[in-house]
Formats: sequence, C-alpha cells, structure tokens
Amino acid sequence: MSKIFTPTNQIRLTNVAIVRLKKGGKRFEIACYKNKVLSWRNNSEKDIDEVLQTHTVFTNVSKGQAAKKDELQKAFNKTDETEICKEILSKGELQVSEKERQSVLDTQLNSIVNSVAALCVNPETRRPYSSSIIEKSLKDAHFSVKMNKNTKQNTLEAIKMLREHLPIERSRMKLRVSFAGKEGGGKLKEAVVKLANTVEHEEWEEATLHLTLLIDPGQYRVIDELVRNETKGKGLLELLELKEVVESEELF
Repeated sequence: MSKIFTPTNQIRLTNVAIVRLKKGGKRFEIACYKNKVLSWRNNSEKDIDEVLQTHTVFTNVSKGQAAKKDELQKAFNKTDETEICKEILSKGELQVSEKERQSVLDTQLNSIVNSVAALCVNPETRRPYSSSIIEKSLKDAHFSVKMNKNTKQNTLEAIKMLREHLPIERSRMKLRVSFAGKEGGGKLKEAVVKLANTVEHEEWEEATLHLTLLIDPGQYRVIDELVRNETKGKGLLELLELKEVVESEELF
C-alpha cells in the first residue's frame, strides 16, 4: 500500500479557531482551541498550552503552511514561536463564522454590561444603574465590542462612551452595615465581608455589630438583600459616601 506524506512545512489541524495578524506586509496565523481565545484575553485562562493547538506560527492554518524562520525574523524581529504566538493571540483578529461571531459578541457585550453595572454609579442618585439601562445606553451610543480587546479594555471604552450620554462615574461605595449578633452573627458577617473590597472598621455596640465597608456598586443590592433576608428586615444599611476611582486604579 502506498503512503501519502505531508510536506514537513505543512500541519493539518481540526476543530480549530484561527487568530490572524498582518505584520510587515504578511499574514500570520495561529491555531487555537475553540472558546479559549477569549478566556486567554480575559485572563481566566493562563496556561498557553490550553489555548494553542500547536506553538507553530502559520502563514495559512487551513492549508497547514507554517511560516519560515526568516519571515518571522523580518516581521517580528525574533524567531521564538511561542512568544510570537502570544503576540498574535493578544493583537490578532479571531476568525469566526458570522453566526459564531455574533454569539461571541453577545457574550462579550453581556460581560461588559455587567462589569459597567458593577463598577459604576449615577452620581446624582448615588446608586448603581441596572444592567438594562446600561445595555440600552450602550446601544444608543452605538458602542461596538472590539473582539481583539479583552473585557476590561472594552469595559473602560464603554464607560468613556456612556459619559457622553448619561451621568455616570466609576466609584466605590462606603457602607455602614449594622445588625444584631443574634440576627445572623458570624454567618451573616462572613457572607457580607466576602462581598466587600475592604473592611475599614468593625465595632460592637452592645449586641449590635457595625461594619464599615468599601464595596463595588454592583454589590450594593446583593448586600442589601442578604441583610434584609437574614435579619428579617431588622438590619440597617447606610451609604456613607461615594469614593471616586481614578482611571489609573485597578478595578478588575
């Protein structure tokens, strides 16, 4: 039986997601596992081997044509293919069908809307916006998701656009949460503290526990509902102040 040999510079791959980057006048591609590209860009996947099907840089994944070393050196000024793969993964464009693209965009938009709602408030009412208001305002602003950017980058861009359409600012809330020890005690305290960024002060006044917390705005309703349910309406939430977050501060 005769054998068919594949040329050494050709690699056949299946069930592949292609990320493409044009650089130095040439097209370069990498072969990734489906659903892993966005995970890498959002930092939820940190193992490059879980993302790349192969640490090979291609000129055409579909035809299995690997890039030559001199082509990589000329375009990227290096030949380390793993490092080049990471650059393409970061800056390149994910190649998907129109149906897959829309599905990815919908998922990304939902994550962005939830992030904006969790991190921002209406400075006039000192309360967070609902996700539905954020989503409608983004559509009115003609916001579009950039597939070569991660959720954090897209969220920051969304907030900038929203400022032109409604009062909104990135901030954290300073809350005072009070409840009697017998109405939740350690269990409720533990649950509330987990939802906070920082516990600034903790104090017992007779049988009542007072917690001063710094939280992301999106946690306000969660804490409010938790305290009301666990204390049967006897707990108290007080919004002490909004602390504006400057653009250089890490929110994610």
